[in-house]
Amino acid sequence: MKTMLHYFLLISIPVLISSEFIATGSDHHKNDFVNTQTKILPQRILKKRSASNHQKPLRELEIYSMKIDSKVTSRYAYNVITSRVINRANVSKEVFFDIELPKTAFISNFSMTLDGVTYVGVVKEKEVAQKQYQQAVSRGQTAGIVKVTGRKMESFKISINIEPTKKVIFELIYEELLKRNLGKYEMNIRVKPKQLVNHFQINVHIFEPQGISFLDVDSNFKVNNLTSLVKKTLSGTKAHVSFKPTIEQQRKCPVCDETVLDGDFTIFYDVNRDLSAGSIQIVNGYFVHHFAPVNLTKIPKNVVFVIDHSGSMHGTKMLQTNEALLKILSDMDANDHFAIIIFDHAFSMWENVLVQATPNNVNKAKKYVKNIRSAGATNINDPMLKAVELLDKAHKNKELPERSISMIMLLTDGDPNSGESNPSNIQQNVKNAVNEKYNVYTLGFGFDVKFSFLEKLALDNNGVARRIYEDSDASLQLQGFYDEVANPLLLDIELQYPENAISDLTTNSFRQYYDGSEIVVAGRISDNTLQLFTAEVNAQTATENLTLKADINIPEAETITKQQQYIFGEFTERLWAYLTIKQLLNQRVSVSGNEKKNLTDRILELSLKYNFVTPLTSMVVTKPEKTKNESLVADKPLEEKPQAQAIYRQVGAAAAPRYTYVDSDPHFVISTNNHNDAVCFNVDGKPGSFLNLISDPYTGFVVNGELIGNKINTNNISNTYFGKFGILNNNMDIKIEISTQTITVFHGKEKMIFPWSATASITKPSFSLLIMKERNLTVTMGGDATFVIVLHHVWRKHPQHRDFLGFYTLDSHRFSNMTHGLLGQFYHGVNHEIYNIRPGLNQGKPVATMIVKSHKLKVTRGSQKDYRNNLKQGTKVPCWFVHNNGKGFIDGTPTDYIVSSLFDSIYPRLDINW
Repeated sequence: MKTMLHYFLLISIPVLISSEFIATGSDHHKNDFVNTQTKILPQRILKKRSASNHQKPLRELEIYSMKIDSKVTSRYAYNVITSRVINRANVSKEVFFDIELPKTAFISNFSMTLDGVTYVGVVKEKEVAQKQYQQAVSRGQTAGIVKVTGRKMESFKISINIEPTKKVIFELIYEELLKRNLGKYEMNIRVKPKQLVNHFQINVHIFEPQGISFLDVDSNFKVNNLTSLVKKTLSGTKAHVSFKPTIEQQRKCPVCDETVLDGDFTIFYDVNRDLSAGSIQIVNGYFVHHFAPVNLTKIPKNVVFVIDHSGSMHGTKMLQTNEALLKILSDMDANDHFAIIIFDHAFSMWENVLVQATPNNVNKAKKYVKNIRSAGATNINDPMLKAVELLDKAHKNKELPERSISMIMLLTDGDPNSGESNPSNIQQNVKNAVNEKYNVYTLGFGFDVKFSFLEKLALDNNGVARRIYEDSDASLQLQGFYDEVANPLLLDIELQYPENAISDLTTNSFRQYYDGSEIVVAGRISDNTLQLFTAEVNAQTATENLTLKADINIPEAETITKQQQYIFGEFTERLWAYLTIKQLLNQRVSVSGNEKKNLTDRILELSLKYNFVTPLTSMVVTKPEKTKNESLVADKPLEEKPQAQAIYRQVGAAAAPRYTYVDSDPHFVISTNNHNDAVCFNVDGKPGSFLNLISDPYTGFVVNGELIGNKINTNNISNTYFGKFGILNNNMDIKIEISTQTITVFHGKEKMIFPWSATASITKPSFSLLIMKERNLTVTMGGDATFVIVLHHVWRKHPQHRDFLGFYTLDSHRFSNMTHGLLGQFYHGVNHEIYNIRPGLNQGKPVATMIVKSHKLKVTRGSQKDYRNNLKQGTKVPCWFVHNNGKGFIDGTPTDYIVSSLFDSIYPRLDINW
């Protein structure tokens, strides 16, 4: 039986998708735009040669390279699709291709490279983005758009308009947690290029710390026996699969231009398993826990099938439903119990009670199923309440095993239109009746079904909703879903971790675990001193209570993962964010009012931070201002057409308990060891000077700031501010220059320029950026080194002041103990003592004595401002002020931290006697 695909990619390269393909052209030499429509003929016509000339026709639009690179680490897949396109015509051409991705995947980047410069995603409101794209196409400019349609997968339909003789590189990145189904992970790449491609390559790296138990590769490229070109290696924890046919190997015949690449390229694998607490990976302070035990006895299940046989089920739907039920009944275990309720405008039952799945009862039920016919309207409320009543009565009378799982499976193809027809009332009635005792699974047959109604009905009652598509394999879809829940092994599973050491934990308690599936939990280790990570799993088996434990040495665990060079280092954090967003989206379905708003805000915050295209976000790629309105949009819709709504909001950086920052004139604020108080100091400097804030030779980080002054000096005194910051990491080959006008990123040979005038985000394996329009920039590098740069705008015509920047450190635990700089020297704590607090000269500002670094200093109580969450007013931060440019509190003097350029380090000069 064919199982559900959990990882799927369809690539349809544009030029010859079908005979209906339309190319549009524009003539830039005429004043009026000329819209020409040229129908691209089928390949068999394009192949023809004239009688007098045997030259092959020139392909005006050509995909000369397409590469699919996938990295899978602990089931988390990071996939990069790179397409290189050239327009050989002398007019602009618009070209279409499809990329079909799993519904569970999130696009995390969509970019285009023109003339060596890469333009990456910017978040904008959806209707605005669509309008920009249409304007760009009408001008014949390079642009693109991503739209989404749905079936099992989402088809991201990309339309590219390419200027004459231009080459464009498009890069799509999407990420997904591979879901284990029926004992294996399945990566299915559907390859349909529709033309010969000079450079076509699939390259997949898999790393599984548990060890890979098996690896299979299959393809249905029958012609030319292309399966022999697949290279497969498996060695313990690593696997590598590659497929790279030459252009001659792609030809259907030696003299034709048609390709044989038309089919599925499938990778199957699983990992080694035993009856243990599972596998735990820890990287950069985030952990992921996979739990999927084996060798357990099945737990009996009690299933009430609630089947729609109304008039709309007539014909193929009813036949396929009956066929699936017959197969499901045959597969039931003898210890299971079941009941069948069929409904139209009313309902009827095969038996008035749940019966055991003995061979005799199963045969009787099959005869009943064969005679089900379609007729009548659709009343969902009454049969669902009857199903709950049957289960309640059976449990009360102890007719079912004490340790068993009870579930209701509803199959319908329509909206409720008889009896109680208000969807909200039905949902509430069922939720009240179930009362968290049973699982409700809803299966929506066809595209017309109101899926949002069924989804909430399921999620309200610890179940899931699925669409059943009206294809020839609909009965297999039904059977496949049943197989996923056919073999329960555990009940009431709870995964526990060290108390007071873990934060941001994803769902860690589950009603049941089914054979062939997997439980995944992720979270953040908030205690940076923790050395031993303990996980405990408590659950119920068919016969007893089960407790499993695992102890992980954190430094050793992180070292093992870092040894895998091709693995993207922060995968645990991105997996945590992915899983958190998925769970929040599910929770959002079942709530309303303020609770829904709070969930929406949190989803938006995470989606923007990690650059995920979710149902609440879009991504736009825009060229520079000199060629305006050239945009590309990536959109992920809900199952049903969402109502128009303003879904983009400015999401400020989350408040952190730790204050380590510099802002305003410039005021340095350092949190003390317990983070309940702070020490602050000012630095007097000269405009044009570069001050080192952070230098860490171990991690390669350098952060410097350039001082600027007021437009006009007052009393020969110039207040100074930071007007520019430079962030450098030589180990990652990253350099970021932030001014009050733009953010420029140099990554290897790439150069990316962002204005402050738009919300934008970019995510790479080693770093990510989130720009909140005219507010702040969040930079995350190497997993857990996170900074926020705040932009302060002043009145443009202000006679004295000018725009300036503030710099905040949100997370510094990645830095080594060799870290120095005006801020960096305090990243690992400030050992000081405050005593002898007494009244000062100014009322309300007491003074005290501070002992720090063997110095005894007089300090004054005051406050500074944190501008991350309130850009205009700021938030007061109480602190003890150290006078004289921080003398005695900082090592050396401020002049010791002056460097020669924005990306210079103080470390070559560490002979300073500090």
